[in-house]
Amino acid sequence: MRKGEAAHFSRTFMMIWLATAWAGMVLPTGMGWAASKNLRESPVVIAVRQVSPAVVNISSQQQLRRSSSPFSGLGVDPFFESFFRDFFEPGYQRRYKRTSLGSGVIIDGRRGFILTNAHVIESRGTITVVLKDERSLQAQIVGADPDSDLAVLKIDAKTRLPAVAMGNSDDLMIGETVIAIGNPFGFSNTVTTGVISALNRSIRSENKVYHDFIQTDASINPGNSGGPLLNINGELIGINTAIYAKARGIGFAIPINKAKRIIADLIRYGRVVPAWLGISVQNLDLRLAHYLKIPLKNGRQPWGVLITETAPDSPAAKAGVRRGDVMLEIGHYKLYSTEDYRSTLKDYTAGDRMSLHLWRNAADRRITLTAGAFPEKQALGLAYKLLGIKVVGLTRRNRARFHIAASKGVLIRELLKTAYLSHIGATPGDIIRKIDNHTINNLQDFKRAIAKFRLKDSVVILLQRDDRLYYVTVKLH
Repeated sequence: MRKGEAAHFSRTFMMIWLATAWAGMVLPTGMGWAASKNLRESPVVIAVRQVSPAVVNISSQQQLRRSSSPFSGLGVDPFFESFFRDFFEPGYQRRYKRTSLGSGVIIDGRRGFILTNAHVIESRGTITVVLKDERSLQAQIVGADPDSDLAVLKIDAKTRLPAVAMGNSDDLMIGETVIAIGNPFGFSNTVTTGVISALNRSIRSENKVYHDFIQTDASINPGNSGGPLLNINGELIGINTAIYAKARGIGFAIPINKAKRIIADLIRYGRVVPAWLGISVQNLDLRLAHYLKIPLKNGRQPWGVLITETAPDSPAAKAGVRRGDVMLEIGHYKLYSTEDYRSTLKDYTAGDRMSLHLWRNAADRRITLTAGAFPEKQALGLAYKLLGIKVVGLTRRNRARFHIAASKGVLIRELLKTAYLSHIGATPGDIIRKIDNHTINNLQDFKRAIAKFRLKDSVVILLQRDDRLYYVTVKLH
């Protein structure tokens, strides 16, 4: 074919192709319309359609009482309102309802299990779940873990419910498309899309530090908190959370692989069983770091924490961890203080495989071990170490000895004079009724509370003396 003929053929072919394409686009029916519709039905549309029935609205409501003057709102001088409250307060308490709203996602349609954020249900009042088909059901709390901000609820719908497919958050890629779905008001879902901006993010909210978050530019608001973060295939890769109030245009989600470990504990035990390695650690100073030839952060801060004790038969001892080792990292988290160590350990549960990066004899050493559960038989000894108290159960004999009418709680039998509780006036014979949100009915409850809260910086203890109750905050580390 000559050059002129080839050019003519090319122009003719292009005109035919453009005419055909134009006809396909403008035809209101037939193949052109179908092709246009298929182009609009993107993977995001398909994923949202597939998962939406499993996204639910969650509302929790709590009845509260607030002291009030009957003159409130009438323009009365504040002095008289204050006077009235001081002298007549017991008879004037207004009841009001506090409601929190959020989202959740059904993870087991057969058993009716719903995954959400712990802060969505923190009021612990009546919890109502509204399904996509507008059914409203009461939910029970299977378990909640404030440290990870995850909770599992259960509803009885009498029929099998739609559930989300579990994905894998260990192979996520920066830049891949994600979809956030929520049901903040009931009856309708909200959808936002974005990409994964970063992985393994740590964020601080109030006095807590959360690790291993997925960061996305998909908008997440309080009403969407607890809802699913999906990949483009409609698989659950994270649980959206709105705990970081200062963020603008930034969303965070708890990776589903991390959540799976916590879900299993919540369903099986109703609580998370924290990881236990069986070691005690302390901060390093520059002198000790220089002696041990440990690298410094910015030339000033020692890297790592010094292991001062390894319990016999503990996971650490069995794996070869020794007293005098310096722990530089847990997983991919660098440690610079005992606070870093405790905060990072909260991200693991009993049974998890953990990788430790140690420094021994001026050389790197890496050890892998399986975390255990804290032995409750050691709880009373740990309580003496952390709180400076020895406690016993409430028996008929010690109730008579200390003239105690209460039947629930544990009795402080002995108290170190140097302990903080002693400084604020606690004495032998006082009763511990609660530690943080954990009610203490007996000695077993006390042991479980010590095992659960041993990694916290401080706890709130409810003390009882005679018929009076006192809340005190006590530092543990």
